[in-house]
Amino acid sequence: MEQQPVITDLPDYSAPSQLAQSLSVGFDLRAHPRLVFGENCVNRVGEFARELSTNGKVLLVTDPGIEEAGHVTRVLTILKDAGLDVTLFDNVIQNPTTVEVDHCVETAREADIDTIIGIGGGSAMDTAKGCNFLLTNGGAMEDYWGVGKATQPMLPLIAIPTTGGTGSECQSFALISRVDTHAKMACGDPKAMAKISILDPTLTVTQPPIVTADTGLDAISHAVETAVTTRRNELSMMYSRQAFRLLVANFPRVLETPNDLEARAGMQLGAAFAGTAIENSMLGAAHATANPLTAHYNVIHGQAVCVMLPAVVRFNAEDPEARKTYVQLAIVAGVAGTHDTETEAVDALIARLQELLDLAMIPRTLSPHGVPRSDLPMLASEAATQWTGRFNPRPVGQAEFEALYTEVWS
Repeated sequence: MEQQPVITDLPDYSAPSQLAQSLSVGFDLRAHPRLVFGENCVNRVGEFARELSTNGKVLLVTDPGIEEAGHVTRVLTILKDAGLDVTLFDNVIQNPTTVEVDHCVETAREADIDTIIGIGGGSAMDTAKGCNFLLTNGGAMEDYWGVGKATQPMLPLIAIPTTGGTGSECQSFALISRVDTHAKMACGDPKAMAKISILDPTLTVTQPPIVTADTGLDAISHAVETAVTTRRNELSMMYSRQAFRLLVANFPRVLETPNDLEARAGMQLGAAFAGTAIENSMLGAAHATANPLTAHYNVIHGQAVCVMLPAVVRFNAEDPEARKTYVQLAIVAGVAGTHDTETEAVDALIARLQELLDLAMIPRTLSPHGVPRSDLPMLASEAATQWTGRFNPRPVGQAEFEALYTEVWS
């Protein structure tokens, strides 16, 4: 890789030439969720639901773990005190399938609800969005695989994340798995976006350590991938950089001191910013390689994508524009300086990503995750069909994916 000195850490938009260049590219930023952020701001959920609901009947979508943590009881009490009639669907599972979505729709239809609230991790919010698609537009989830296929308005959605991870609260996509093939269907439509997202860091303190680690790694991968995709723009990259700065600084803190609310807040806000970046720039090859690992070996998504991420960064850094962006991320995170060469900065970024895996006690390679080397061609074939790969800054096909898997295998 060419050895070039780094002149500056970030674009200087006060410089007329760089500002003109930015304006000439233009952008179309989707940033319509209302973000409410702060300690105990979940106490306002009744107020918000009253604003959105017309008949006072609300569906609360969650999972048993969130219920056990006490968050569901808290939210139920707030909603009922606000005079709302609440129906609970608490059968969300990790990586929800069409079966769970169908059951959620049955519950919602029977209760004649007009507002949906999803509380939990990405799975709860995906289930809530999936329910919204079918309840308002009919059909099956397969009908909405892709972008913009809903023809009817959807019900208002309030998203309450209890993790600092997926950023689903700032995205219009529902990720639902087919029950037969386990393939993840990305069903996106602007109408599916939450009207209000409540970011309350006190809700994240009850996460088990492994969930804190996995969701944190997921958010970090979002920040890195969104920064270099072919659909990125100047504003989405600002979200990516700010997300990466917050996440890398606070990830070690939440692992070491789980009750550190300031660090929890940084992770939650960083995840939301990364989710906003996804909505505007999509993801790349690391996510394309991760989905088959989850489908075949039950590798937790956050682990799968972050195990693959260093190799993908190394691969993408051969693209000059992606390399410059990785340099900016390294400087923003404080792992490289303005006098380092581009190669040194990218190497430092890769090393930091691997160190974060170590901090989370996640193996850096695939073999400890139970992936046989003989399966790599099959995984590469499936990765090549994943839609996120099309947004990678360098073209990736089956051969490139197999090389990436091979590099990470041992």
